[in-house]
Amino acid sequence: MPRIGELVLLVSPKGKRYLRRVEPGADLHCGDGIVAMEDVMGADFGTIVRSHSGKPFRLYRPALPDLLRGIKRQTQVIYPKDIGYICMRLGVGPGRKIIESGSGSGGLTLAMSFFAGETGEIHTHEAREEFMKLCRKNLDWAGLGSNVTLYHQDIKDGFLTGDADALFLDVRDPWEYLHHIPAAVKSGAMLGFLVPTVDQVSRLLFGLEKGPYDEVEVCEVLVRGWKPVPDRLRPMDRMVAHTGFLIFARHQEQIDALDAYKYMGTRERKQESARRERLGLPPLRGETGGEAGDDFIDEPDGSCED
Repeated sequence: MPRIGELVLLVSPKGKRYLRRVEPGADLHCGDGIVAMEDVMGADFGTIVRSHSGKPFRLYRPALPDLLRGIKRQTQVIYPKDIGYICMRLGVGPGRKIIESGSGSGGLTLAMSFFAGETGEIHTHEAREEFMKLCRKNLDWAGLGSNVTLYHQDIKDGFLTGDADALFLDVRDPWEYLHHIPAAVKSGAMLGFLVPTVDQVSRLLFGLEKGPYDEVEVCEVLVRGWKPVPDRLRPMDRMVAHTGFLIFARHQEQIDALDAYKYMGTRERKQESARRERLGLPPLRGETGGEAGDDFIDEPDGSCED
């Protein structure tokens, strides 16, 4: 049964969802009647509680997506579909130390706190004090955040902690802060970034290729629901499509001994030559008359990309 102070989810006959905290007298008033909190406190999760008009409400323990939908917002929040992949790629979990910047309303912070558990650490930086306070308020409301440290800090001056296992930036111009990252994370740490537009992605990629970063990935997460009708199964008319670009990389100092073993097909040679030209590095051997076979060149993979 629900405990005093606990959040519960009540779902109306029409499917409308209400998050309420269990407190004496905190009855739910809605179009389907009044649900007495006394009745909620006496029911088990997964059962039915009826309103004063006899309408049945399902009583559930809120899941993480319910908490994310229920937070107070003053900023655009990261969608659950993106949060799941972010937490997986960064390895958020028990015993891990994660640095975040751009706390905003605290949606991602809340989720990372949930996954990190009692032994994980989340250190989140926010330049605007009102957002930092809102983030803390949302964490307290959800009953999470004991493993979260909030800093009122503009990261143009660097991060206020270090030795992190992973780092995530949700800021407008993440390329401006790349030089602060090596001092804040362990060697080999996973890094993540969220930006909404392609020009921001390009500027970030230009910054990452200067190092010390490797294993760069750019993606977006799209979710298309299907109508759960067995004899008429088909996609929903609408879907949650582009909400932002996710960029991941690994903090990695250059290891010259690995260069000789890199795959260098035709496409890779073109990309590496362009990168070297942008960075003002010497051209690849073979590009200026070097001996054939100076670089490892495999057979083309059949791709038409260049």
